[in-house]
Amino acid sequence: MRRRLLIVSTIALAGCAVGPSYRRPDPVPPATAVGAGVVPPATRAFFDSLAAARSRDTLPPDSAGAPAGARVAPITTIPLRADPAADLAWLDVLRDSTLTGLVRTALADNRDLRTAAARVREYRALVGVARGPLFPSLSANGSASTSKVALGGGEPIKFDALRVTGDLAWEIDFWGRIRRGIEAAGADLGAQEAAERATVLSLVSSVATSYLQLLELDQERLVAERTLASRQATLQLARRRYAQGLISELDVRQFEAQLSAPAVTLAQVERLRAETAHQLDVLLGRTPVEIAPDTTRALTAAVAALEVPDSLPGALVNRRPDVQQAERALAAATARIGVAQAARLPTITVVGSYGTQAGSTNGLFKANGEVYQLQGGISFPLFTGGRLVNQSRAAVARADEARAQYEQTALNALREAGDALVGARTARDEVTAQATQAQALRRATQLAELRYRTGIASYVEVLQSQRDLFAAELALSQAQLRQLTAAVELYRALGGSWRQ
Repeated sequence: MRRRLLIVSTIALAGCAVGPSYRRPDPVPPATAVGAGVVPPATRAFFDSLAAARSRDTLPPDSAGAPAGARVAPITTIPLRADPAADLAWLDVLRDSTLTGLVRTALADNRDLRTAAARVREYRALVGVARGPLFPSLSANGSASTSKVALGGGEPIKFDALRVTGDLAWEIDFWGRIRRGIEAAGADLGAQEAAERATVLSLVSSVATSYLQLLELDQERLVAERTLASRQATLQLARRRYAQGLISELDVRQFEAQLSAPAVTLAQVERLRAETAHQLDVLLGRTPVEIAPDTTRALTAAVAALEVPDSLPGALVNRRPDVQQAERALAAATARIGVAQAARLPTITVVGSYGTQAGSTNGLFKANGEVYQLQGGISFPLFTGGRLVNQSRAAVARADEARAQYEQTALNALREAGDALVGARTARDEVTAQATQAQALRRATQLAELRYRTGIASYVEVLQSQRDLFAAELALSQAQLRQLTAAVELYRALGGSWRQ
């Protein structure tokens, strides 16, 4: 009975592990909200009035560079709200088949992602390495020797010995040092898996941003081409009027000078488009090839389809990979406190050996050649010059450091999510204002050109209205890009889609 109680007590003690048990802290209070700021009612009413006035305008909204035949949805100030469709994927927000295909290619071939995946496999193997000492190690050994020894004053004895044994060595994890090590290795693996997800998140965001830049540059090119054609038509009109003696040469030269602005823009767009396409090729993990955006989807239509929320629960940032990676680093550091503390306690080992020994191969594996050994040992660290106690203190300090880094990472995540949400909201209002300006200037340009043809207005009015319209259309295109990239940044800042 005493022996049974001793065995049960030993097993119960062995089931305990020294060191603090990890409990995940919550650095973001549950009631925290991101983007909870309210736009002043007067400001909101102003932007809504811009959209309402534009919808009542007799001039049809221009496509701002949309291809012929493309159906462009008008921009409206849709209230930003959380997506109600629980199964809506992030890429479905933009509804662009070309972008979806590019993202799939990047996820399959991107080299940074392959590096991250290989690192995860490495740390998964290290978990197995950490788990190995929990079990006894067995090895088969064989040896052959020849010896000559002298005992006392007698004749030296010469003999040969062949030995084959199976050896066992086992450190009983009485204090949980090995189990804490396994726990730490598992947390390290979780941190690397989070790092891989961070690579995926960054990759998808970068591919989406680069593709949207291509789409915007193509739209700028169409605006420049349309403007160039319009100004060429005006120049031809001026030349005819000059030939008729109705205007001076100054008018003609001014209109000729006007052709340079859209021409310069075309050259700049081609350069930027090539650089953006090359950057996208690297993200896709392939040699440079031509990337043709979905021209049936104008940037304006993508903006009209976009909906993001005005406010979100702050707890969403907990799913960000960098927050999860910092949390797993804290878990690993906490587990290693137990490893350091267990190193200061006695080590219990069991060593055994069983096999056969004989003077020749004929005598092996016979009953009279049987050899065995079983040994239990305990080792007390009595004096290490303060090494073990300071290792324990260092482990505690590293855990405190990891906790502070985790909390700081969560705070930075809240800041980035708030900035991204404000950016998406203000970018929407910026597009509303820019679209109103562009539409008004289109009408003003039409009127100026009509007045010039009838001789009522001078060339100065036409020149100024054409300059203003060209700048406004380029500004609108760039504002639309900023709104879409703000949504991409919100996706990255929240660690995924913003649906609740």
